[in-house]
Amino acid sequence: MESIVITEFMDTDAVNALSEHFNVIYDKTLVNHQDKLLELVADCGAIIVRNKTQVRGSLLEAAGNLRVVGRLGVGLDNIDMEECRRRNISVIPATGANNISVAEYVMAGLLMLARGCYLNGAEVAAGGWPRERMVGGEICGKTLGLLGFGGIARDVARRAAACGMKVIAHDPFVPDEAPVWKEYGVPPVALDAMLAEADAISLHVPLNDRTRNLFNAERIAAMKPGAFLINTARGGIVDETALAEALRSGGLGGAMLDVFAAEPLPGGTALAGAPNCLLTPHIAGVTHESNRRVSAMIAEKVSAALKGEPA
Repeated sequence: MESIVITEFMDTDAVNALSEHFNVIYDKTLVNHQDKLLELVADCGAIIVRNKTQVRGSLLEAAGNLRVVGRLGVGLDNIDMEECRRRNISVIPATGANNISVAEYVMAGLLMLARGCYLNGAEVAAGGWPRERMVGGEICGKTLGLLGFGGIARDVARRAAACGMKVIAHDPFVPDEAPVWKEYGVPPVALDAMLAEADAISLHVPLNDRTRNLFNAERIAAMKPGAFLINTARGGIVDETALAEALRSGGLGGAMLDVFAAEPLPGGTALAGAPNCLLTPHIAGVTHESNRRVSAMIAEKVSAALKGEPA
């Protein structure tokens, strides 16, 4: 019976479904035990990972029988795609399965940053009544800029439009004449134009040589004064030090980050104590519901790939 190694958390029902047909080795802490992981992958036909497991170098060398990598998510920057292609290893992401979770996270971020009052419960409970200081703004009538216009960004666009926002987007890989722009009622714009016009910008692009440090000090300074920045894409796209400086100077009105250049964030990060800066530990795409969808999709597709069946 062929083996599947699962290195990070996965929905139990999906694990059980795989166990009916394969020898499944499931240990959600394996990602933290490299020696044990290298030993276990030596004979496996598939490995299922999230974003922490590095599928490259020593792991690929150790996994001589590896045929399939299942990714519980969509980002592939932790996987050496070129080497997997060279070794004829199929890489299967859970495309679309966590779109709703990320889109709802972005909308929650927009509302929290605009109102600026949701994290003051302790002060109110202690008898404080800072009504004037807690008066925030609305997102209705504001302009949202989307960097990237793939599936997640399109789900964000639908929700933002329903809240009365004007939505614009920049994506050099979607031609201006593509029908998707009219379908969603979103005009494509140049990046510089989006920076100048948008009251909030949400990032939806992969981390690669084109996007690394894309939001550096210069581009952050080019954003509309008082604008918000939301990053659910990948750390490394935003210069965190420059962002913190812009928040402290008042150049930006707020930021919500779910991803960082180094995860977990190291002590002494420039973002610590930055005003109106909301930080979460890479969970925008992880909800109870999305975990079930992502896990079920990957279980089905990995099983089909190992059996040589169409997914």
